[in-house]
Amino acid sequence: MSSILDDFKVAFKTGNILNQLIVINVVVFLFLGVLNVMLTLAGQSAFYNEVLYFFTLPSSLGSLIYKPWTFITYAFTHEGVFHILWNMLFMYWFGRIITEYLGQNKLLGLYVWGGIGGGLLYLIAYNSLGYFESVAQVSTLLGASGAVTAIVVGAATFQPNFQINLILLGPVKLKYIAAFMVVTSFLQSAGSNAGGEIAHLGGALVGYFSMTQLQKGRDWSKPVVQFVTWVKSLFRPQPKIKVSYKKEQKATSRTKRASTSRASRASSRTNTATKETTSQDEIDAILDKISEKGYDALSKAEKQKLFNASKD
Repeated sequence: MSSILDDFKVAFKTGNILNQLIVINVVVFLFLGVLNVMLTLAGQSAFYNEVLYFFTLPSSLGSLIYKPWTFITYAFTHEGVFHILWNMLFMYWFGRIITEYLGQNKLLGLYVWGGIGGGLLYLIAYNSLGYFESVAQVSTLLGASGAVTAIVVGAATFQPNFQINLILLGPVKLKYIAAFMVVTSFLQSAGSNAGGEIAHLGGALVGYFSMTQLQKGRDWSKPVVQFVTWVKSLFRPQPKIKVSYKKEQKATSRTKRASTSRASRASSRTNTATKETTSQDEIDAILDKISEKGYDALSKAEKQKLFNASKD
């Protein structure tokens, strides 16, 4: 078990944002899945529903006031293996295109704003359309589908003629894949999974407008990246710098030799502290490089340094 946790730790610390998003989704899914089994077997399934409700986005505005964090957490919450499987596969396939051409920060921005956009359209629809009036006070939304749709549509908007190979179909352009997803979501927006399909449409709108605005020089990912960077800084350990000094004094030659020895040791400690500080600075620089260009942009030496640091 510890080996698996170590693999997750290394993957999260050395991986790019795409890998980190997938890891977070998988960890939350496993946590909720194990909790569901344990509580159900213990006859406490009602308590599990309360835990799940803590993460999901309610359609009731009165309930949303007391749990605003669900605008983010719902996009990392899944129920059902195929639910998370398809979302993570689509995010991996299309997220690689975003990171390759635009960098990891743009992917993070698309995911977060796509989740928020999907949640907003879901709330607007359930609180303004008569079709949802009977369920508007009890419905909840969960899943990364809206955020993933933003990534798919964003990639298709930026590289519409980029082709990927689909099983049985062969090479298909991104614009056709994105169009198919949007049309099918619209056609099913009055079905059994109406809330989820509407969230897809909200994510699609975010993906399209985010890319068109980026082409005009307006980067929607900046505030998201700045906030995440600030949060990470709260948990990043600060290097400790040792300060030593040499006290001047007049003494005999024996005392001078002792003073010289003490100064040598102090100098050694100072150099060690400097090396520690430089090492931490190097790690910070490597992490910044990953954030901007991705893990694959690192040299072999940088990857080795980051791997060694992850074992500390």
